[in-house]
Amino acid sequence: MSDVSSFPSLAETAATRLRAEIVSGELPSGSRLAEAAVAQRLGVSRVPVREALVLLEREGLVEFTPTGRACVKVLSPRDFEELYVLRLALEPVAARLAAPVLKVDSSSLIANLQATRRAKELAEVTALDLDFHQIIIAASGNSRLLRLWCSLRSELELWLGGLHRSKQIQTRGTQPETVASHEEIVRGFRSGTPADCERLMRRHILGWREWIPSASKNP
Repeated sequence: MSDVSSFPSLAETAATRLRAEIVSGELPSGSRLAEAAVAQRLGVSRVPVREALVLLEREGLVEFTPTGRACVKVLSPRDFEELYVLRLALEPVAARLAAPVLKVDSSSLIANLQATRRAKELAEVTALDLDFHQIIIAASGNSRLLRLWCSLRSELELWLGGLHRSKQIQTRGTQPETVASHEEIVRGFRSGTPADCERLMRRHILGWREWIPSASKNP
């Protein structure tokens, strides 16, 4: 008999649906999330919706006004800058630590690249992009670094999704550019030294500098 506890609660199901809509841009930044309207749309009562909104607030995707109204978080230029700086601090180190492991077996990264090439939606490219980086962080063997990354994952998906959409409007090349840059990183893991991998990852993250809203161009 199935363990009932293994099934997601209504709140978790609602949070999953809303999270996907937020990070894809279907629910734009600043959108009002009225409990009654969301509950009706999702076919649930207001209680699980309220719980889902609190969960998404903890993840950095929803914010509440002083009067208790919920809305999709609007990332300020400072938010973009802070998340960029965190990635720049964490990911090159993770790449160096993961290099010996991924030199031996980079199959998970290659599978991710293949999925990214096949992706039909920009939101899927964004999710796979972050999956690629999470594979590297997990391979670093540093459990605290991985926990920190996972605690930021939803906010990073909101961050990267916004940058991907902005870039797509201007260049129309987000997907092939993502694949090309990740292919270079995989080649580095397969043939380079840990120091090479660290430099490649740093350069990769620095490449987002020009897309950070109202940010200084200095890393």
